[in-house]
Amino acid sequence: MDTRKIIARNINKLLQENNLTQKELARKVKCAESTISYLRKGERTPSMEMVDRVATALGVSRAELITDQNEEGHPKPSNLIPMPEMVRLPVVGKIACGTPILAQENIEAFYQAPKEWRANMYLTCQGDSMEPLIKNGDMVAIREQQDAETDEIVAIMELDSGDGFATLKKLKKLKKRPDRVELWPLNPDYEPIVYLKEEINNLRIIGLAVGVIRRLHE
Repeated sequence: MDTRKIIARNINKLLQENNLTQKELARKVKCAESTISYLRKGERTPSMEMVDRVATALGVSRAELITDQNEEGHPKPSNLIPMPEMVRLPVVGKIACGTPILAQENIEAFYQAPKEWRANMYLTCQGDSMEPLIKNGDMVAIREQQDAETDEIVAIMELDSGDGFATLKKLKKLKKRPDRVELWPLNPDYEPIVYLKEEINNLRIIGLAVGVIRRLHE
């Protein structure tokens, strides 16, 4: 957070805690009320001399006035990013053909995900075909949709494959070949899977991969 904003927030907080008005603080600091107004709005960076005078008037140290603090009053790093709003998503395992994706029998657990991902579920990645971006065991957040653009990573399945598993691959659509769809792994050790003509009708896009969560240690 910008230092001016930190000072402004701390001044406003301390004024409220000490039941002081802006005018009363200006009198204590021996400065114009407009100066305090600028500081409260974060519109001006004060000199260290002014910081010391304001801090003394409010009964705190210079460090307390210019440092971001948590609810307990302890300094905290100013580069921390606030946690995003989270939502609870189901972790979907084997997808039974003929039943809805989010049917109870497909749900193995629930995990949190940032709301801004606009995801509907997690799928657990199996294998290393999407490394290094997505590793074996990663939980991939999926935004449920039935179509995707070329080069997007999608969860997709064959309707009559019999195994009921979705795969994660980069989708390739060729403008000059509308009768051809390619599913590309990110790992160069694997070959792309090609579907031609009527085979394409057997593919079902479950959704777009929009995020990954990964355990670093067992």
